Amino acid sequence: MIGYVTLGTNDLQRGVKFYDELLSEIGAKRFMEGENFIAWAVEPDQPSIALTQPFDGEAATVGNGVMVALALETPQQVDAFYAKAIALGATDEGPSGQREGGFYAGYFRDLDGNKLNCFCMV
Repeated sequence: MIGYVTLGTNDLQRGVKFYDELLSEIGAKRFMEGENFIAWAVEPDQPSIALTQPFDGEAATVGNGVMVALALETPQQVDAFYAKAIALGATDEGPSGQREGGFYAGYFRDLDGNKLNCFCMV
């Protein structure tokens, strides 16, 4: 159902470096680029993540209660993706591990403070 998610940044080049390296962990690569935005996907017809400087010229801010969840296939992938995010400078919001109901997830904030998680069902 979700086509894409857009996250704001105040430093596009710093954010792009972070997401180029992080999303390569799951086979995603850039598929669309503009002057103020870049989007990544595993395939162009699959859901994607875009990073942009706000079009209104104001500072990017984090949405309270907003989170992007990235679906992975195994707990090992979740562990590796979460570890990669932290190694790239992300902030821990809950280490990867088993949650209730067969939900395995790790939570982090990117370099601009946007909250993400990576998860799988086990």
